[in-house]
Amino acid sequence: MDPSTVYDTLRGSSLAAQLDDEQCRTLAGIGEARRLAADEVLIAEGHTDRAFHLVTEGMIAVTRDCGCGEWTTLALLRPGDLAGEMGFVTGRPHSATLRAVGEAGVISFDRDRVEALLQDQPWIVYRLMQAIVQAVHQILRRMNAQYVEMANYITKQHGRY
Repeated sequence: MDPSTVYDTLRGSSLAAQLDDEQCRTLAGIGEARRLAADEVLIAEGHTDRAFHLVTEGMIAVTRDCGCGEWTTLALLRPGDLAGEMGFVTGRPHSATLRAVGEAGVISFDRDRVEALLQDQPWIVYRLMQAIVQAVHQILRRMNAQYVEMANYITKQHGRY
């Protein structure tokens, strides 16, 4: 993916929604576009890395190891979704494996390159962190809704099931 395509992809994403054009170009300059082959692992459960990723094409499955070499899919990430953002922020090991479902594309942002922007472009980093917090908030809202739905199903409350 050439730099102008990285910029165009970012410009249309929620990651850069609060950035002006020049800030988006700066962010595009530190992103690395990558293609993933079918079933290629982007992030391995239990490992740490220093990057987060914006899904640009295809889908990425969020999976957990069930033991005996089997895994279960927890969620599917689609274009515009972020991946690995919590590990990027906390530096802790990832709690799931992310693998491409068919061919997929991502733009990866390395922590060192993002932190290098703090000196001259702190607003880019601030807006980037806002976007990450919003993405995590959406995940928590979805998980809470799924928990309530599951609890209602199990207990057959409220006449819904």
